[in-house]
Amino acid sequence: MGKLSCIRSLCCMGPPQPASPAGTVDATAGVRVKVSDRYVEIKNGIFELTLSNPDGIVTGVRYNGVDNLMEILNKEDNRGYWDLVWNPPGQKTGIFDVIKGTEFRIIYHDENQAEVSFTRNWDPSLEGKAVPLNIDKRFIVLRGSSGFYTYGIYEHKEGWPDFGLGETRVAFKLRKDKFHYMALANNRQRIMPMPDDRLPPRGQPLAYPEAVLLVDPINPDLRGEVDDKYQYSCEDQYNNVHGWMSFDPPIGFWQITPSDEFRTGGPLKQNLTSHVGPTTLAMFLSAHYAGDDLSPVFTNGEYWKKVHGPVFMYLNSSWDGSDPTILWEDAKVQMMIEKESWPYYFAFSEDFQKTEQRGSISGRLLVRDRYIDDEDLYASGAYVGLALPGEAGSWQRECKGYQFWCRADEDGSFYIRNIVTGNYNLYAWVPGFIGDYKLDATLTIASGDDIYLGDLVYKPPRDGPTMWEIGVPDRSAAEFYVPDPNPNYVNRLYINHPDRFRQYGLWDRYTELYPDSDLVYTIGQSDYSTDWFYAQVNRKVDENTYQPTTWQIKFNLDSVSPGSTYKFRVALASSARAELQVFFNDQNRGVPHFATGMIGRDNAIARHGIHGLYWLFNINVDSAWLAQGMNTIYLKQPRNQSPFQGLMYDYLRLEGPCDC
Repeated sequence: MGKLSCIRSLCCMGPPQPASPAGTVDATAGVRVKVSDRYVEIKNGIFELTLSNPDGIVTGVRYNGVDNLMEILNKEDNRGYWDLVWNPPGQKTGIFDVIKGTEFRIIYHDENQAEVSFTRNWDPSLEGKAVPLNIDKRFIVLRGSSGFYTYGIYEHKEGWPDFGLGETRVAFKLRKDKFHYMALANNRQRIMPMPDDRLPPRGQPLAYPEAVLLVDPINPDLRGEVDDKYQYSCEDQYNNVHGWMSFDPPIGFWQITPSDEFRTGGPLKQNLTSHVGPTTLAMFLSAHYAGDDLSPVFTNGEYWKKVHGPVFMYLNSSWDGSDPTILWEDAKVQMMIEKESWPYYFAFSEDFQKTEQRGSISGRLLVRDRYIDDEDLYASGAYVGLALPGEAGSWQRECKGYQFWCRADEDGSFYIRNIVTGNYNLYAWVPGFIGDYKLDATLTIASGDDIYLGDLVYKPPRDGPTMWEIGVPDRSAAEFYVPDPNPNYVNRLYINHPDRFRQYGLWDRYTELYPDSDLVYTIGQSDYSTDWFYAQVNRKVDENTYQPTTWQIKFNLDSVSPGSTYKFRVALASSARAELQVFFNDQNRGVPHFATGMIGRDNAIARHGIHGLYWLFNINVDSAWLAQGMNTIYLKQPRNQSPFQGLMYDYLRLEGPCDC
């Protein structure tokens, strides 16, 4: 077993043995439930879970000789809880709601398993006062399992009032005197500041409340760093396990999400993970890195029901606390066990479909672009998924149903398993190619279906040969020039890190690099990895004044085909209350040749996201706008009320006239 032999976990528990001088473990013990007027206690010989009755708030987790892993200095309803943000019609400000049940039930209990329910039902007397949803929060403890599961069933009945849902999640706040080391990935883990460090005088607020400069932290090694919870965001496709470690005693508290199916916005959607608190989150729905597009609105009394989760809160421990990576490595093993066990057979709600109730699809995706190859190409590594019916690309804004995604093999083959029954469209996008694929037919998935779709062909947008291109079509701005941070505002985790874009304040570096004039990129001479700034942001004039920026692309044409139409394709990786105006060889004309109007509210610039929602614009270019010899395309972003208004580019391409 090597170094993992000293880990206490589900996969290697073995016979009863001492956990620490203060506690014992009996992994063979049955599951016991004790109900009193105020609490529901569930234990299995490994740990004990305490929930408030009938609220269903996690007030305590006893494990490895520690009476409570939750923050005992917090009130009981501020330790482990489900919450949501909602708004009635016409009200823009969201209402924060810690979901407290009004009725408790034991759904099932024997020696091997306990599932309990805390429900809160809506009735017309609550209109305007409470979100119009029936909510059923469930908790599951299994025999021999070092952790607990939780899931929620949300229902909006037909004819109920309209409302918007901005966010819903599960939050756990751990003991700040014990949990100091946070891990999100192999290369994203560190000793973290204390919550007290974020408050004056120890912390100095920066451009927005989430970002704080650590002026006098309790741990002097962290002095001068920036703490910002958004620096620890993660794309959902990689957001499978994260959490915290205590060194004394060595304990890990991990949030494991075994499936993305219940999360909104597809695999590229970014969400919060763990952050200073110490806090760990399971995000199901949020507008982060997307804006209102990812906040569902329920109108005209529509019926809606969805299961969020289950997610697993995993506990592990070690006798040797000298190497925290032991606990992290074990948590990753457990994450794979949970993923392989999906969908869980033990969840009792009829609304959570089991394997035999679900279906699957398979096929192969090819790419046809005759300007690249005479033969169809394999859609190697393509993202292929099912989401509610809509337009091509609508999956990234879809926020009411379930989504099911996979990555295609090298030959474009894909197989999507365990699909909840219902009607879907099949969507795809292929790294290296612009645009979105959608299968024209609506697919109806029934229980037991195994549908083979055969070969599907994606024809990416293309009118003519490539005259030049900038960037890589992968829906991210990461390949462009990401500057070093201001040395006064550094998170040391991201120095020489692949995610260097997560540093605070990079938007201000543009003004330092281009104090008087804007970026000029010359085709054939410039290099986008060093000469194309990662975001087109405003220039800072003084503390509260910002100047719009206009970038230039210079390129030479040996000749121009008169009476022909060229095509300029611009793929954006992000837009934050910004506008793209495009001028060809004349930036002073009264009206731009092309303008998007104000688009996007993803806030990815301020939140270190390197991308938000994807936008693709296909601009017809009249040959009269071009000239033989040197040409200039002007890209203007005219909105300048904030340093965070701006664009991130994914990829730009000029195509010549069709030679067909």
